[in-house]
Amino acid sequence: MIYASAREWRDAARKKVLFFGMSGLGKSFVSNRLRDAGDWFHYSIDYRIGTRYMGEYIADNAKAEAMKVPFLRELLLSDSIYIGSNISFENLTPVSAYLGKPGNPALGGLEIAEYRRRQEQFRLAEIHALLDTKYFIDRARKLYHYPHFICDTGGSICEWVDPNDPKDQVLSELSRHTLMVWIKGGEAHTNELIRRFDKAPKPMSYQAEFLTQVWDEYLAQQGCAADEVDPDAFIRWTYARALAHRQPRYEAMANNWGITVTADDIAKVRDAGDFDELIEHTLETRPNRP
Repeated sequence: MIYASAREWRDAARKKVLFFGMSGLGKSFVSNRLRDAGDWFHYSIDYRIGTRYMGEYIADNAKAEAMKVPFLRELLLSDSIYIGSNISFENLTPVSAYLGKPGNPALGGLEIAEYRRRQEQFRLAEIHALLDTKYFIDRARKLYHYPHFICDTGGSICEWVDPNDPKDQVLSELSRHTLMVWIKGGEAHTNELIRRFDKAPKPMSYQAEFLTQVWDEYLAQQGCAADEVDPDAFIRWTYARALAHRQPRYEAMANNWGITVTADDIAKVRDAGDFDELIEHTLETRPNRP
């Protein structure tokens, strides 16, 4: 780790951290608190994915839908209108809308092969965005003169890495430049995330092997064909399984590459001073590991 002790963290002129964990546990909350302090640069992986690596996919998909409407088709072909995504740190809906949900087209679902294709596009985009972290660390310092840096990752980071491989390309690169911090939730947090997701299911990205496993299991359990699947019902059914799948992967990332703080502790952070104290205490009390 780039800060091996509480003292190294306390004395660092430039603090660089990366948050990982399930969406909804405080990554963006604490990133925004630090950014509001004025001397922290906030690098959002999801925003980078949506603007740099999937922007054309998202815009082209919207244009394809517009081309189905004769009135809009004529305007598009004559360059009379422009279609693009209005993505922001606070609104990442264009990315999730493009990912979509598999199942019955009449219910807004995607054919499973197309769904898998978009999942693979997202996987590659997220890996590229993660590997851009060093570039943005340098950019934040040289161009904008920010002393401190936050990398705010998406919940799916654990799907594309092998936390038990000391030579993993992505984790090696990230840990070389940032202190990796897992925001860990407890059982109550998990139950609340499931409740929220059940109320408003949103598209997610899945490891290919995991997706195959849950898709086949769902079809068998429901006794239906792929084009009969209710898209929202499938992702609701899958969500708790995805949480259980990711938890040990996050834990291995924290054990082998970083540190762990709780979502409850993150929720108490009011300003940069509180955050500094939390990380200092965590490093001070972290068990020694080989």
